[in-house]
Amino acid sequence: MSISKQKVALVTGAAGFIGFHTSKKLLENGWKVIGLDSMSDYYDVSLKERRESILLQNESYYSVHKKIETKNVLMEIFKNERPNVVIHLAAQAGVRYSIENPRSYLESNIIGTFELLEAARAYPPEHVLMASTSSAYGSNVKMPHRETDKADSQMSFYAATKKSTENMAHSYSHLFRLPITMFRFFTVYGPWGRPDMALFKFTKAILNDDAIDIYNHGNMRRDFTYIDDLVVGIVSLIDANPLSDSSNDQLTSRNDSKSSVAPFRVVNIGNSTSEKLTDFISALETALGKKAKKNLMPMQQGDVAATWADALLLETLTGYKPSTEITTGVKRFVEWYKSYYKE
Repeated sequence: MSISKQKVALVTGAAGFIGFHTSKKLLENGWKVIGLDSMSDYYDVSLKERRESILLQNESYYSVHKKIETKNVLMEIFKNERPNVVIHLAAQAGVRYSIENPRSYLESNIIGTFELLEAARAYPPEHVLMASTSSAYGSNVKMPHRETDKADSQMSFYAATKKSTENMAHSYSHLFRLPITMFRFFTVYGPWGRPDMALFKFTKAILNDDAIDIYNHGNMRRDFTYIDDLVVGIVSLIDANPLSDSSNDQLTSRNDSKSSVAPFRVVNIGNSTSEKLTDFISALETALGKKAKKNLMPMQQGDVAATWADALLLETLTGYKPSTEITTGVKRFVEWYKSYYKE
C-alpha cells in the first residue's frame, strides 16, 4: 500500500493495553495510525511508554499526548487527519477505582466520548468503533449474555458510564447517520496487560510468595478473552459497517442488535466460555510452576459473580470466533511477564 493511499485510523487510548495491540495490528495491516493517549498515571506510565516506543518504530504511527476530554483536541485531529476509521478505546478503567474516584470516569468516559462524537459529527469517518464492556450487562443472570438482552442494571459507576456512552453513540448515530459499532469486552488478558488486573496482580504475588485475594470465596466465573483474539475481532469489525449490511439475511437469524432507527450495533467479543476463576488460577500455577497462597474473600462491591458471552453475532458478521484456551493464553502472559520484569 503506498503512503498516499494509506487509510488512516485514529486510535484513542493507543498506549493502553488494548490500544497498543490494536494499533500494532493496524500498522501490520498497512494502516497509518494516529495514536492519542493522555499517558495518565492511573498505573505505571513507564509500561505505557514502552508500548508506545514499539509503535513508534513504525513510520506510519503518529503519537499525540492529550486528554480526550479537553475541548477541541479531538476536533482538531479529525479536521487535520480526516480518519477513515476511529477506534475509541480511551477510558478510565477499573470497577473498584470508580467507587473511590467517580469524577475521573465522568470526565474521561462521558465527556471524552462526547468530544469524540462531536468531532465525528463535524468530520464523519467511514466507521466509528467504540469500546464498551461486559459490565454493561450488570445484574443480568440470563447466560450467555446476548447483545439484544436488556442491560439496565449496571452494578458500578464504571459500568454505568460505559452503558451511557452506548446510549450517547446511538443518539448521534440516529441524528447524523454516523455508522457506529460498540463492542463489549469480556475479561481481556495477555502480554502487556494492565498491572491493576487480576492476572497481573496474581502473577506478581505468587512470584513474591504473597497471598492472592480471591473474591466471592472463589465462586467467580469469567469469560476470559485473550488479547490477540480480541484484537482480531475489533479489526474484523471495521468492514462490518452497519450502514451497508442491512441486506445480510444471516443476521436476522442470529438476533442482530442493529438499531431499527440508526446505523448502530452492539457486538460482544468474548471467548464464549464461562470459566471458573479457580481454573484460571490453576492455569497460572502451572505456567509459573508454583502454587498460590489463597486468601478467600467475600464479594467486592460493584462486582458481578459471572460473565459469559454469546459471540454468535461477531462470528456471523466477520466469520471470526475467538478460541484461545486459558492454558495457552496464561502461559504466553507468564512468558512475557518474566521477560519484561527479568524474573
